[in-house]
Amino acid sequence: MAKYMKITLEKRGISCIARLLEEDAPRTCAAIWEALPQGGPVYHAKYARNEIYSIVPRFAQTEPGIENPTVTPIPGDLCYFSFPSGMLDRQFKEEKGIQQLPGVIDLALFYGRNNLLLNADVGWVVGNVFPLAQRRRRLGRRQRLRHRGRRPRGYSEGGQRYLALWIS
Repeated sequence: MAKYMKITLEKRGISCIARLLEEDAPRTCAAIWEALPQGGPVYHAKYARNEIYSIVPRFAQTEPGIENPTVTPIPGDLCYFSFPSGMLDRQFKEEKGIQQLPGVIDLALFYGRNNLLLNADVGWVVGNVFPLAQRRRRLGRRQRLRHRGRRPRGYSEGGQRYLALWIS
């Protein structure tokens, strides 16, 4: 049975449901599922165009590696990027307060077309597409009841669990 998680932009008061693509990215989905709840400030990307992202410390016991890769994400794709410390420039690390970490995970949600993951300093930046964001209304009451015990994961509030992000 499919697993779903809820992604919330707290300060904007909006959320969506994302279906984990376990058949396409099983290691990435397992790492995310086990590491929830996650949360942090959200930034608008400069290079990929139509993307918001959050940087979090590494959380997987073993990095999932490349699976279900893309360099051209489409609207609704949520991508997992693992960056070693040496790949990120000093100014970026200082701005985000992550200079002491050995590496970070970038969780990026794409909302528009014509995205190209090409960085002038490092070249192609490959991301793992692990869930597909869906409109809230697509997960109807019957589906929510059928998934009881498999509710979206994240922080707990009123018995529900969320992936909580906020615009900084």
